[in-house]
Amino acid sequence: MALPREAEDASFAAVDAEGEELDGCRFVRCSFRGAVLDGIETRHSTFEACDFTNAQLNASQHEGSDFANSIFENANLFGAAFTECRLLGAALAGAVVTGLSIHGGDLSYALLRGLDLSGLDLQGIRALETDFSESSLADADLRRADLSGAVLFNTKLDGADLRDAVLDGVDLTVALIRGARLDFAGAVQLARGLGALVD
Repeated sequence: MALPREAEDASFAAVDAEGEELDGCRFVRCSFRGAVLDGIETRHSTFEACDFTNAQLNASQHEGSDFANSIFENANLFGAAFTECRLLGAALAGAVVTGLSIHGGDLSYALLRGLDLSGLDLQGIRALETDFSESSLADADLRRADLSGAVLFNTKLDGADLRDAVLDGVDLTVALIRGARLDFAGAVQLARGLGALVD
């Protein structure tokens, strides 16, 4: 089934739109629950407050698209790629993220709890107050990422590269950071969080 270029408050639940190309499309408060969207390509498209619960998005490619406040709970994002996309306030709890790639973009206020994001190249992403609780960012490249206010409770940062990352308001003491790479500012922040006096 070919998707329309624009829709509001519409249901595309369980639709099969595998391999479609969506360029400059706009969907607002639409349901894609259980939809088959494997291999779909979106470019500069908007999916505002859309529901992708249980949707299949294997090997989908997204460039410059906006998924603000959308839900991807239990969606299959195997091999999906998001390049310079806006995922502001998106919820990905329970999603399959094996092989996922995220290049730049804005993940601020997103719910990314319990996900395995190990080894991802997340250089320069914006992730203000993003909830990474119980997730793994082991060996991830977070250089120059803005993680201001991010929640890192029990987040695995083993081997992650946090040099030049913005960590304002971040409590590193609740994360697992064995072997993580920190610059001087990050090391001072961690030491102060542990109660040390840094002169």
